[in-house]
This record gives sequence, C-alpha cells and structure tokens, in this order.
Amino acid sequence: MAAAERAWVSGAAILPLDPGAPRPVVDRLLGTLRPHVLVDTGGEQVVDADAPPVAPGVEVVIATSGSSGVPKGAELTGVALSASAAATAARIGVADGDRWLSCLPWQHIGGLQVLLRARAAGVPLVVHPSFEVAAVARADATLVSLVPTQLRRLLDAGVDLSRFRAVLLGGAAAPPALLTRAGANGVSVVTTYGMSETCGGCVYDGRPLDGVEVTVDDTGRIRLRGPVLMAGYRLRSDLSAAAVVDGWLRTEDLGSWDDGRLVVHGRADDVIVTGGENVVAGRVADVLAGHPDVDDVAVTAVADEEWGQRVVAVVVARDRAPSLAELRGWVAERSGAPSAPRQLVVVDRIPRLASGKPDRLAVDALARERSGQDRGSGISQSADPPSTT
Repeated sequence: MAAAERAWVSGAAILPLDPGAPRPVVDRLLGTLRPHVLVDTGGEQVVDADAPPVAPGVEVVIATSGSSGVPKGAELTGVALSASAAATAARIGVADGDRWLSCLPWQHIGGLQVLLRARAAGVPLVVHPSFEVAAVARADATLVSLVPTQLRRLLDAGVDLSRFRAVLLGGAAAPPALLTRAGANGVSVVTTYGMSETCGGCVYDGRPLDGVEVTVDDTGRIRLRGPVLMAGYRLRSDLSAAAVVDGWLRTEDLGSWDDGRLVVHGRADDVIVTGGENVVAGRVADVLAGHPDVDDVAVTAVADEEWGQRVVAVVVARDRAPSLAELRGWVAERSGAPSAPRQLVVVDRIPRLASGKPDRLAVDALARERSGQDRGSGISQSADPPSTT
C-alpha cells in the first residue's frame, strides 16, 4: 500500500498485479496495458519508457477480462473511487470501533476497495496476505468483503460470523441456499453487484447506491450510470466508446426488477440455445444451488449435433452425489423442461478465479472432457433430451 500512496502523491496511477501470477501472464498484462514502471520485491524498474499517460485524474487501472478474452484495463479516477467509498459508507454506515478486514486479492477491485473504504472512512484496516479460514475466525474486525466460496468455507468450518456488523458478498452470484444458510447463522450479509468498470459494487441488496442509476434495456441487459463509472479502457478508445454511451455503461449482464430490486440473472453470453429454446446458465445454476445434495455448481454447455447445445451441470456434491434424473426433475419443476441439464459432471471443486467467479474456460473444458464418458461411470452422466414441440 505504501507504493500506491507514493504513486498517488506523485500524481501517478497504479496497476495492481497478482504477485503469484506466472511470468507469461505478467508479461502479457505489461505488454497490453503498458505501465511505465514495475514495482516488485526487487525494487523499481522501467518497463516501458514510452508508456502513454493515463486519462486525467485516473489513480487506478484494474486489469479485467472476466474469465476469458484479451486483458482490458479499466481506468478509475480518484473522484470515482471516492464516490464509491462514500456511497458504501452511506449505505452500511460507519460505527465506533469499526475495523475492516482485508482478505481479498488487491489486484481485483473488490480487494482494493476494502483498503480504499477503510482509508476514506478513517477506520483501522486488518490485512491478511491471503484468505485463510482460521485467520478470519481470529480476526478482530467488524466489516469484511467476501466471495461466495469464502463464505461457504467459513460456514462449513463453523466460524461465527455474526460478530461482523456487515459481510459484503460479491464477485460472483450468491446461491439463494447459501444466503439462507448464512441468515440462519446470524450473518448480516449484504449482497453486492458491480464490476471493475463501476469501482466495484454499486448495487447493494438489489438497490443502487446513492448517485447510481440502473435500467434494464429492451434486450434485458443491465445499464448503469453515475459518478462511480470508469473513465474508459486504457489504450482502447474503441472499447470505451462502445461500453459507455451517453453516460450509460451497457453491461453484458441480464437482469430484471422484482419489487423495486434488481435481480441479476447472469451474462448475456451465458445464454444457451438448446432445441430452439434460450436458457440462461446463471438462472439454472441458481436453481441447482438450492438442491439439498448440491454444495456448489456451475452451468455451461457443450455442442450437440441434434439440439445445438446441451446444458451441462458441473456439481460439487454435499453428502451424496445426486443423479442426473434428480437434478433434471428439480430444475424442470422450477424453471421448465428446456432448462433441465442433460449432462451431469461431478467434481471435487468448481474451478474459480481469484475474484470468486467460476473460471469459465476451465468449466467449459471439464464439460467437454467428460462429455464422452460412459454414462454409468458415476462421474459424468448424460441423458437424451425429451422431444419438444
């Protein structure tokens, strides 16, 4: 954090990188986002003497590409970051004795924002170098940001999270069953929706933060506007112009309104077209997460000669592995037959990014790899889809 403070005092911006990332990954980011100086344990070194400057007022560049694609750098101004921190404080409040716990990676906006929120509110910060269940259990803090996988692990270990005044939960969709379980254990969870381009969470528990406007357009995509938006993508004016039009950030997330609250259904590119029906993978995952034998789940698709795409459920079992027939019946009853998975892959864990989101490339690879396995293996099960009219 000291290096960041020095950079900001000098008027420079920072590009946080994963200290554990393989060198090829780092080199790719450096080549794409072109910082001037690299600061690591070896000191400072000039990596691009001709690096173009950032946009005026930018203090942070966050590398973002979701789970796939070419890296992009969201340029975040000090004004936008301050607006985000202030809006969070206004929503959850600042109480005497508050202490923020930092256990998320700083190279992601969710982790960096913990530092910035504590700094803006003038409250102490407890920093953990990485997430460890035992360390969180001992932490003397009242506020924390987690991703769903972390929350699940803490609950599984019996950690008392009721001592936290607020647990901000983001980075990935929170399964309804996990939220119910947390509530039953006295955990004050605040679900957050946002992205690097919005300085992190900008919708809490389905309601926009102060100053943030949200609409859902005719295609079902969520659009966002407000002081928390990025200045643009570094060195990509073409992407910037396409992403923000007339002050509105057009996301690739699908959503709807339910009693005045925003409900996020998943990404537009998560739509699976199977037998002529559009199925949103995120919605299917939410339904499957409510099954008593499902501990964690991701939903994807593989090519199918007859149906175009086949819905695949990649599942971590709780106590016993559910059968494909059980999961098909569970989903069909709640979302209709077209949404029912036609293939089941049981794994020990769902591959996830450091942000907590499912690693879509790894999940897709698992589904493709297992798609040809024997149905009776107990690891991968497939079913011929019923005919539709």
